[in-house]
Amino acid sequence: MLKTPSLIETVRVRDGRAPLWHLHLRRLVASCRTLGIPFPLEFDVPSGGTDRVQRIVVGMKGKQVTEREVGSVEPVRLITARQAHQPYPHKTADRTQFAEASAEAESAGADDALMLTPEGMVAECTIWTVFWWDGPTLVAPSLGLGILPSVSRSRIAEIGPVTERVVPRDTLDGIPIILANAARGIVPVARLDGKPVPSHPGTALLQRRFWDTLS
Repeated sequence: MLKTPSLIETVRVRDGRAPLWHLHLRRLVASCRTLGIPFPLEFDVPSGGTDRVQRIVVGMKGKQVTEREVGSVEPVRLITARQAHQPYPHKTADRTQFAEASAEAESAGADDALMLTPEGMVAECTIWTVFWWDGPTLVAPSLGLGILPSVSRSRIAEIGPVTERVVPRDTLDGIPIILANAARGIVPVARLDGKPVPSHPGTALLQRRFWDTLS
């Protein structure tokens, strides 16, 4: 019998509150129902204290909570991973494919790796959701590829429309690319496979609005 992997949520606590908690909770409840993991009866909303990331692991035996620093929010240098992306529809602790792709990036002197499906379509990075600008349109890979329905993607969709597309890697050459996750927010990509990536004026607006869920 296969062991059910634990679920993970990495929650940013910023200015004493967790602004994206509603999105984390919605995803966690849905994944627990799908995978048959009991949802913890007692769940404190992360709050107070210093600016940090709270890592919540929920499994068949309950939950564990740890904390860590936020991490870098500087522009990211990406490589294209040799490791193919396999479907990852729930944020589980089974992250071997991402660890291998991350090791590729580190050995190449990059910050992260862009993963492609076995057919060569743009999927996601090891810790980031990928977006790109097509003129004024913000585009992301189709969820139908089996990529994680990330909290950061849900938050960006609250701010404005996100268009889904299935595209090969070379579509991203020479166009503005941004990355997002629920711990660090939105950052631009500085280089992809050693080539400079242009900026886009819409990125700064998204960055300003990402955490402001009270407006």
